[in-house]
Amino acid sequence: MSGPVGTATISLWRDRGFRRFWAGQSVSQLGDRVTELALPLIAVSALDATAGQVAWLTALIWTPNLLAILLGAWVDRRTRKRRLMILADLMRAAVLLSVPAAFLLGAVTLGQLYAVALLTGAAGVLFNTAYPPFFVSLVPRASYVDANSKLSASRSMSYVAGPAVGGVLVQALTAPLTLVVDALTFLVSAFLVGRVQVDEPTTPDDAGAPSLVRRAREGLSFVVRHRVLRATLGCAATVNFFTFVAGSGLIVLFASRNLGLSAAVIGLAFGVGATGSLLGAVSAPRISRRLGVGRCILVGAVLFPAPIALAAAADGPLWLRAGVLSAAEFLSGFGVMLFDVNLNSLQAAVIPDGMRSRVAGAYSTINYGVRPLGALAGGLLATLVGLRPTLLVAAAGGALSLLWLLPSPIPHIRSLPESGGADTAAGKEDGSRPVPR
Repeated sequence: MSGPVGTATISLWRDRGFRRFWAGQSVSQLGDRVTELALPLIAVSALDATAGQVAWLTALIWTPNLLAILLGAWVDRRTRKRRLMILADLMRAAVLLSVPAAFLLGAVTLGQLYAVALLTGAAGVLFNTAYPPFFVSLVPRASYVDANSKLSASRSMSYVAGPAVGGVLVQALTAPLTLVVDALTFLVSAFLVGRVQVDEPTTPDDAGAPSLVRRAREGLSFVVRHRVLRATLGCAATVNFFTFVAGSGLIVLFASRNLGLSAAVIGLAFGVGATGSLLGAVSAPRISRRLGVGRCILVGAVLFPAPIALAAAADGPLWLRAGVLSAAEFLSGFGVMLFDVNLNSLQAAVIPDGMRSRVAGAYSTINYGVRPLGALAGGLLATLVGLRPTLLVAAAGGALSLLWLLPSPIPHIRSLPESGGADTAAGKEDGSRPVPR
């Protein structure tokens, strides 16, 4: 059932290639959740890092996305995207294993953690720019929302189990040794992706092709001129900036120092709260059919960042502090999955095949490039005004991302277009509007 041609909706669980890819991503996502808890805890507990240093750690993970526009243009000319994804997984495994190795030698430093964050982030950019053309070669157009729902559900499940497992592992093995778990998951992902058989379209030779810079510029120009992509990029970049003002590192720091929660309790609270992500991912296709793709994106854009304010207001006894943190994570998780599943599916439907990686690179440069800026702004704000006010600013600013979507065609889009092409779902630049479905 591989390939984007079919229109009949057939269960993706019957597609062996998709099952393998889904399994690889599920395992990898579980390991990532462990690392997201362990890496800042290494900095805070073992190296006594400040709020600003934790913010830098988060920022460096996303900094390589500033070069995604060039990397995406390069990836677009490569014929074997799957091999690039495998290479990215192997790179991340090797880099992560350097931390427990240094720990056993008593040589872990903050500089090494910064390097690990930067290199794993770079490998992630390579994987993400190769992913869009691989996805549309693997999944039929009629199954885009279903496939993104399943992939997002496994990601959500990792948020349920990963932090709880990570919290226990950190206390039992110490934070550096828990990174071995994430490294092993990347090896599993590389093996399973390598077993996926997919017909990847051939790419013309580079001879006579536009330069790398010109192809990168074409990708950015396409995004800016496209009514749907322009609005979704503005919205996503805004919400990413402000949610990274809060950042996972500062949330962990706030929960640890301000709320007085232990690593195990923080992990458990995040895990319980992450059931909202799972519920959001599983129910996104059904909600999308009822409300429409565009309206789901609108609701998710607000519901994702707004609950950060709830976490900032946590107070009282231990059970209440942990419960409020869980509730905030639950609502935010539901919102981000409603947002991501529909947004990713809409983007896959409107981007033409020959430009998927360069458009993904241009999109990521801005969308993910603002994340380190948000993280650094969060560290500065936390230093100047404290952690609690910083979280309130993040919640309010993120919710304002809705303003990008309201004047765009997105509120009127009910379902994905039946065929490719930017204008099908977005309307042409002459001002024509999409036909609501």
